[in-house]
Amino acid sequence: MKFSETLLNGVFIVEQDVNKDIRGSLVKNYHRESFEKAGLEADFKESYYTRSKEDVIRGMHFQIPPHDHCKLVTVIQGTIVDVILDLRENSSTFKHYIAIELSRENRKSIYIPRGCAHGFGVLSDTAVAFYMVTTQYAPDHDSGIRFDSFGYKWEINQPILSERDKSFRGLEEYLECQ
Repeated sequence: MKFSETLLNGVFIVEQDVNKDIRGSLVKNYHRESFEKAGLEADFKESYYTRSKEDVIRGMHFQIPPHDHCKLVTVIQGTIVDVILDLRENSSTFKHYIAIELSRENRKSIYIPRGCAHGFGVLSDTAVAFYMVTTQYAPDHDSGIRFDSFGYKWEINQPILSERDKSFRGLEEYLECQ
């Protein structure tokens, strides 16, 4: 596994180990020892996946302390643009964001530390995103930022959003209430 730093503190692109032969391929997207050696939190407590259709935007989601978590996101079908927004006030990249394309073909995952909001937009007909998180889901600590409130220009003209995601406050309004 190869870990590459991004422009956001603590966010890493993880290049997966891929072994191919005549049968197909075996992809390793997580190896505890490799994550620990890279200095990353590696005690994942829960995993799940989403299946979404083209033009869906999910996000920008996060959990607040004490149930905040690190997240590892891998796409196992299709293509997404994955967006991370730094909400850590003590970070030099506070309120900055990055976007990276994740797909089955490019075999990249994204490691997202605590204190960052996460979302994605689906660029293919369908996409399946697989998540691993370091805390269990806690509905009372679940939060979000409105997807269009922090400056990122989504590549989706007519986004499909859940009612929950539509109801999130904008970034500045969220920060004022903290």
